[in-house]
Amino acid sequence: MIEEPALWASLPIPAVLVDVNDQITDMNAVAENFLNASAKSLRGSPVWDRIAVDAPLEEAFDRARVQGTPLFVNDVDVGTGDAPPTQCNVQIAPVVGSDGDMIFLISPRELASRVNKSESVKNAAKSAIGMAEMLAHEIKNPLAGITGAAQLLSMNLSPEDLELTDLIVAESRRIVALLDQVEQFGNLRGPKQDAVNLHDVLDRARRSALLGFGAHMKIIEDYDPSLPYALGDADQLLQVFLNLLKNASEASEGKGTIRIHSYFEHSFKLRRNDGSGQALPLQVEIIDDGPGLPQDIKGDIFDPFVSGRENGTGLGLALVSKIISDHGGWISVDSVPGRTVFRISLSRAPKDLIPVEET
Repeated sequence: MIEEPALWASLPIPAVLVDVNDQITDMNAVAENFLNASAKSLRGSPVWDRIAVDAPLEEAFDRARVQGTPLFVNDVDVGTGDAPPTQCNVQIAPVVGSDGDMIFLISPRELASRVNKSESVKNAAKSAIGMAEMLAHEIKNPLAGITGAAQLLSMNLSPEDLELTDLIVAESRRIVALLDQVEQFGNLRGPKQDAVNLHDVLDRARRSALLGFGAHMKIIEDYDPSLPYALGDADQLLQVFLNLLKNASEASEGKGTIRIHSYFEHSFKLRRNDGSGQALPLQVEIIDDGPGLPQDIKGDIFDPFVSGRENGTGLGLALVSKIISDHGGWISVDSVPGRTVFRISLSRAPKDLIPVEET
């Protein structure tokens, strides 16, 4: 027979135990991660001070306790303090044999929707990029001719007319750069399966950002020093982190703070559409204090050609999503004005890939 502590620890969703005075008495590890606090620090805290539900639940909660019946509330926003609210299903039930204790189960809907979204994004990228990649080569050849012709013409033009040829050259080069981004989607090479020190990769991305597009940003490192090696391709992950740092810098117009946060969430497991599951315990968050994502594109931000910036190509985040998907990982975004968090979840490298001196 399975012991109660094992059952409690095995619950895949946040579970909080509340006493007759509505004070937290215990919680599982998933709830600790969800609330970003330890069970020890929260014991004795009023549950409604730590969990804010966008619904009039307190009276219904009391009735459920008195009547000994469960309470189900679907599709409500649940906040946990500093983090943005998450849409969840909430289930509350009395603990059999107790004196008014209740168990509070929280089922975030974000994970399932992002899994399905990830698959649709991947398919959308293939269909949208397939035609674009086919045309890219044919477009780049005449563009090279146009650029060369404009440069030749500029040799015999007056300063006033040089502005026109300079514009032709600059715009042609911009189109070529865009087509280069499009062609990256056609790279069928899968990621290497190596042990990657994420902090080394993040440090390379941070230093590169501070020397270029993020020169006027403040970038804070908030790392878990005990984070184990990730399974993946260091070069591709560097591209991911550079794109996210650039996105955060541009959103803040080069002025503001970016925090790079890494941590280990041992209970995080991605369940795919085929029913299989994969542990993705290594977490990296890129957090900026910019204006947030426009409301009308929040749900489509990882789709190709969707951009919240004027003249944006809409390919940077789509490429990030593709790389993370190719790694078997997961990416999500939470955004409100003043705080946008891109979160990447990756799998842990097996021991046989880790350098001998690190094992």
